[in-house]
Amino acid sequence: YRGEEEIQKECALFPSAAVGETQSSVSAAEDLQTYSEREWKGNTTKSLLIRKGYEAIASEFNLRKVRGDNYCALRAVLFQVLSQSKQLPAWLHDSDISKWPKEMHSDQDFITEWQFPFETSKSKVQHLEQCLELLTNKWQEAVQSKSLEERKRMCQQVFRGHDEEYELLEALKFLMLRTAVQLHSDMEKGSDVPEFCWLLFARDSSKCPKTFLTNHLRHVGFSGGLEQVEMCLLGYSLQETIRVVRLYKCDTEEFITYYPNDHKNASPLCLLTEDDRHYNVLVPKKFPKFDAYGRPKWNPPSDGQSSITTRL
Repeated sequence: YRGEEEIQKECALFPSAAVGETQSSVSAAEDLQTYSEREWKGNTTKSLLIRKGYEAIASEFNLRKVRGDNYCALRAVLFQVLSQSKQLPAWLHDSDISKWPKEMHSDQDFITEWQFPFETSKSKVQHLEQCLELLTNKWQEAVQSKSLEERKRMCQQVFRGHDEEYELLEALKFLMLRTAVQLHSDMEKGSDVPEFCWLLFARDSSKCPKTFLTNHLRHVGFSGGLEQVEMCLLGYSLQETIRVVRLYKCDTEEFITYYPNDHKNASPLCLLTEDDRHYNVLVPKKFPKFDAYGRPKWNPPSDGQSSITTRL
């Protein structure tokens, strides 16, 4: 994984210049079977298990490799959002979205703890406002794309490891914090909340939104990635379902897991992991069961625990 210092050096070296495909933070699609055979040679128990997992889905998907740093889960989800979304989520229609950081700072004084992977002359509140405005603009641009080729070009411009990409990833982190604050408030009022909330705030290091930020979220992208329960929070915050093929869980009920499992979407964002640490993007092959945008026409997750798990 790439650490904090390496990210900062890259941002300093490439502040705005365009880069080629080889420097993209999300690679071009490649055949899953070929990738598996190249990366998992040998006959150890783990190699055989991972190859079996790849083989199980190779007829349906290709693979896009995601840059291996601690932002990888956020980056993979953002890529799927921008490459697949057909409409804006309801919360993006809020004209005051750019005011959310100032409102949170006034109410909770959380923003003083925020850290960015690059230097900025703006205040943390102002910079988060900029991040949210950028996310809104890019999501709108993606939805309004007139062709798949136009959307592909837009994604190539975003995912090249420059400041803009990291600002979008920090915007996702802010959305997670805002959602955590809202859900914790609902819990305290006795209102119904998603199941994962009880797991999120049951941790000794994350009893409330403040400790969640201090001990977990502010370190995402720097010294750690997202844990499974935080993947649930990310999906819920974006009003999306994240469908993850977990290769090391092949032959178990947890081979395919939905985040969260009680926030169901008929067209989930599809990712792949070998270890619940690094995430890559799954690209559906052009079979009839996929729509014109390349999104798989999944049936909504059932209520049965055989295909949906959130054992965290």
